[in-house]
Amino acid sequence: MQKLIAELMRLYLPADALPLDVLALHVLGQQNVPVSLTGSDGLTRAMMIPFRKTKGADSEAHWSRLCEVANTLQADLGLPAPAVSISGGDAYYLWLSLATPVPADQEQSFLERLRDAHFPEVEIAPDAVRAPVALPPCLHPRTGKWAAFIHPGMGASFADEPGLDMAPPPLGQAAFLERLESIGKEQFEQVFNALEPASRSVPLAAPAVFAEPVSSASHRAPSPGLLLKDATLEDIVRHLHAMHIEPTFRHLIGPPHRN
Repeated sequence: MQKLIAELMRLYLPADALPLDVLALHVLGQQNVPVSLTGSDGLTRAMMIPFRKTKGADSEAHWSRLCEVANTLQADLGLPAPAVSISGGDAYYLWLSLATPVPADQEQSFLERLRDAHFPEVEIAPDAVRAPVALPPCLHPRTGKWAAFIHPGMGASFADEPGLDMAPPPLGQAAFLERLESIGKEQFEQVFNALEPASRSVPLAAPAVFAEPVSSASHRAPSPGLLLKDATLEDIVRHLHAMHIEPTFRHLIGPPHRN
């Protein structure tokens, strides 16, 4: 539990987000506390992008769109891999982290510029950065299912029902987060300045603007095929075992073997 909370604090939460005991009860499902990603000082270092199921659309359309966007953010902008979560209701989320907090208004503008350039069909509330969110893992108050961070290759399994029936293991959740990196300060500013608002946008010279990420956190090349939409069961289990995670999620394995 402590490792999971430490990873949530490292990536997403301001220091004064919640008392640690309250946060622990939240991730254990004993309380459901909406969490603000903006601190009392008006600074924030995390943002969430929603991909909700659309009435009349293909059942996996919102998952496919998330995959496209996540890969674009890495391949075109050189951003670190985001976390992926299921809501416990009807949505998937991408989670982006900043190494250095910025004013909430600037991050809201950054999120809207990303939306305008790369996922214009996604609705972003004007107070999206300041509004409290359901930070995974947690219980969805309406469905009673669990929101959780997931391995990207598992995403399509939850297209019809993006939630878990049982609480995800805290160590497994921490393992999904511990290798993630935050967007460096200079990289954030570079991308922010290049993504002009739609009303003043001009064609970017070339994606090469981002060919040499300035943040030390982003020297690694984007992982090919970040979101493995066609990953096999063996691919997923092999990857989870490499991260020392026992795959107990729905749709991955059957009942546990008895000794």
